[in-house]
Amino acid sequence: MAERPRPQDHSPEAESALDERAQVLQAHVLRLFQDIQPEAGATFDIPELLVKPENIVDVCRTLKEEPDLSFKLLLCLAGVDYEEYFQLVYVLLSLEHEQKLVIKTNVPLDNPRLPTVAPVWRAASWYEREAHDLFGIEFEGNPDMSPLLLYEGFEGYPGRRSHPFHDYQEF
Repeated sequence: MAERPRPQDHSPEAESALDERAQVLQAHVLRLFQDIQPEAGATFDIPELLVKPENIVDVCRTLKEEPDLSFKLLLCLAGVDYEEYFQLVYVLLSLEHEQKLVIKTNVPLDNPRLPTVAPVWRAASWYEREAHDLFGIEFEGNPDMSPLLLYEGFEGYPGRRSHPFHDYQEF
């Protein structure tokens, strides 16, 4: 049995894990954004694009507004700490075309900031607040970065690998 590609895999084997319909979608979005040269990959059986942070808003807006794509739903926005950088993962859904797409962007640990996509999808505001609480990522232009999960004055960012956790002792 062939080994399933890792979620972070950008190899030709990972892209070949996509079914024909997903490959067509990926080829289409690569052509659409060829001027910004995104990296193609696959997150399991979902096509993905890795874009630069400065392109995230334009890419997301185009994916939502382009009639032949119509990614009108942001299913999830998650932050990941890879120790060398943070990665933001946007999982999109087109109900009209019954397809999913993953958009990823990397931000540096020492200056974790990127533009908000809340004007594209209002739900992004909540996800961005969560990523801010857990990782300390600043979303420029988000009008409400008040704590969502943590209390006001909480010290540190518990989503970061560097955050100290005390050992739990069961009684």
